[in-house]
Amino acid sequence: MPSSSPELPLAGRRIVVTRPAGQAEHLATRLVDLGAVPLFFPVLTILPCADITPVIDAAIALDSYDLAVFVSPNAIEKTLDIILPRRAWPEKLRCIVLGKMSEKALRCRGINNVISPALSFDSEALIALPELQQVSGQRIVIFRGENGRELLSETLMARGAVVHLVTCYQRLRATSNAAPLLKHWEAGTLDAVTLTSSEGLRYFFDMVGHLGQAWLKKTPVFVTHQRIAAQALALGLKQVIPTAPGDDGLIAELMQYYAHHGTRQ
Repeated sequence: MPSSSPELPLAGRRIVVTRPAGQAEHLATRLVDLGAVPLFFPVLTILPCADITPVIDAAIALDSYDLAVFVSPNAIEKTLDIILPRRAWPEKLRCIVLGKMSEKALRCRGINNVISPALSFDSEALIALPELQQVSGQRIVIFRGENGRELLSETLMARGAVVHLVTCYQRLRATSNAAPLLKHWEAGTLDAVTLTSSEGLRYFFDMVGHLGQAWLKKTPVFVTHQRIAAQALALGLKQVIPTAPGDDGLIAELMQYYAHHGTRQ
């Protein structure tokens, strides 16, 4: 059994972390500090695109854009890994991102002209930004994963912007082995699952198979958006707990939930 102190708010709780490999450490560290035992089960693999020509073309044209939108930390990492060795980021080019993690990622790269929604972290929040209301005639580049944020690009084009979509990474289903999770479920020692995307939820549901799905439907599942919650309920999950966005939202809701459900000894 875990050796965490029983006084910690998540003492002994085994919590599934489904973030991609390389992006789960922050959440896992927070969980461990609170006494939990993270169970790593990546549902997505993030890879750079085989063809980086579109990103290089965008790098050449950077000075012609009015705004640059990065839809995720992955978009920032994969794009700037290609662009910054080739040229400096234009000081006057404003960047629009979602969330504090993305803001920090840009500033770590020396990019400080950053705009981000204050409260929500989705396409609707981006669309509502004052800076994206009157964009007729503006040139906007959106760095994204494959087939991402269609609502954003379509809305900006409807408002008269010239939108350039640049695919900078691909998301693939991971090959995680579900057997350890099934053993924990069978032993009654899997306490919760965290999910941060609708795509990840679909993959997780498929990857655990029919037996895992039966247990999952009775397991507390913490999700970072109402859209994920709606999909989880549609799949038959019974204990779906929406949280505020990001790791902070997940941690806060986990602590509140288990404050009312005791600790595992």
